Amino acid sequence: MPIQSWLHTCSSANCATATHQSTISLPKQKQQQQHAYDTSISSSSCSEAPSSTTSNTSASSLESNLSIQTLPSVPSLQNLSPQTFSVSHHCLNSLTPHPSRPVTSLAVHNNLLYAATDRQINVYDRRTCTNLHAFNTQSTSGSTKTITFSNDTVLTTHQDSKIRVWHPNRENHRLLTTLPTVNDRLRRFLLPKNYVTVRRHDRRLWIEHADAVTGLAVTNGAIYSVSWDRTLKIWRLSDLRCVESVKAHEDAVNAVAVSNDGTVYTGSADRRIRVWARPAGGKRHVLVATMEKHRSAVNALALNDDASVLFSGACDRSILVWEREDSASHMVVGGALRGHQKAILCLVNVGDLLLSGSADRTVRIWRRAYDGRFGCLAVLDGHRKPVKSLAAIPEYDQSSPNGSVSVFSGSLDGEIKVWQVSIMSQSTHDRE
Repeated sequence: MPIQSWLHTCSSANCATATHQSTISLPKQKQQQQHAYDTSISSSSCSEAPSSTTSNTSASSLESNLSIQTLPSVPSLQNLSPQTFSVSHHCLNSLTPHPSRPVTSLAVHNNLLYAATDRQINVYDRRTCTNLHAFNTQSTSGSTKTITFSNDTVLTTHQDSKIRVWHPNRENHRLLTTLPTVNDRLRRFLLPKNYVTVRRHDRRLWIEHADAVTGLAVTNGAIYSVSWDRTLKIWRLSDLRCVESVKAHEDAVNAVAVSNDGTVYTGSADRRIRVWARPAGGKRHVLVATMEKHRSAVNALALNDDASVLFSGACDRSILVWEREDSASHMVVGGALRGHQKAILCLVNVGDLLLSGSADRTVRIWRRAYDGRFGCLAVLDGHRKPVKSLAAIPEYDQSSPNGSVSVFSGSLDGEIKVWQVSIMSQSTHDRE
């Protein structure tokens, strides 16, 4: 697959380690109306100077911030209102696992931060930022694409079309197996019907991915993987056997998200998001819907906590918000979040917050109000190249009763930045 143009080298920008603080306008809460998100948000722009400021954003400045109207038929979901929150964010630390290698994936599990730089995966104590050890150092796997977790194992996907399963501990990570497993291959390799043509003069077992594995999700006793080979594969977690393979798209598949009820969402370079489900009593997933609103490759997907909202990020610089309607068996687009100047490369949902990383070298943090509108609570900048990966985890902070989140951003500049974002209602802020 050709390298996208948005991965070019960007101009440098310095990371401000001092605290950023701004007062954010938010809509008033509606007591009667319940929503999947139960906190208010802001749409005003956030201060980028390392000093305390108060936002007095006018309608004209809002229009300036939302000047990238890449999807004019989709309404923006940002809104202004008089009630406020105080938001502070600061960069706690910067980590450089390998200066010459881009950070391709980040993941947080318990108190550990996993960071992939090319093929090597570094493990940090996320609180002290101490590098504990590295694994997959001698592998020929190529670039590590994703890292996720299942019970007491770590699963990683790679450029070489493999999924690797690791047993973790604080001293080292031991490779348990590679998917598809040797036993799975031996069961199938004799029968010609188990082979498919992946390209001219190249036939493989249908249980094998034929290109980089770009996305992974684990839920309900199954592993869901997607690849640049255009397929979605489902693996049984109990014995790690591949039980299903679906040609999901007409171009490379870049992202996958799975709800607790087993509904699968795949995002592709063909600009489409497809919805897959297994009918009651059925053995195979079938196509439920194709969602087409983006004008360029879909790079990232994220579901909110109850899977009632799907977020999609693409090269068209917009984040689309898809919501489930009672009258529909799938999601319908509700609007767009705009503000990034270049392609959206990664999305993470944590609690009532959405985090987006972009080729414009920034991370934006969004929050939703009761009326369905969103606002940008903070813009985290300082990376010198595109932000390719994000991880976040909520923290209990007595000084910030409305929420504190630790955010980890990884960039193609080889640097990982560790951020703390604190949110406080203005009434609490005034009493202090």
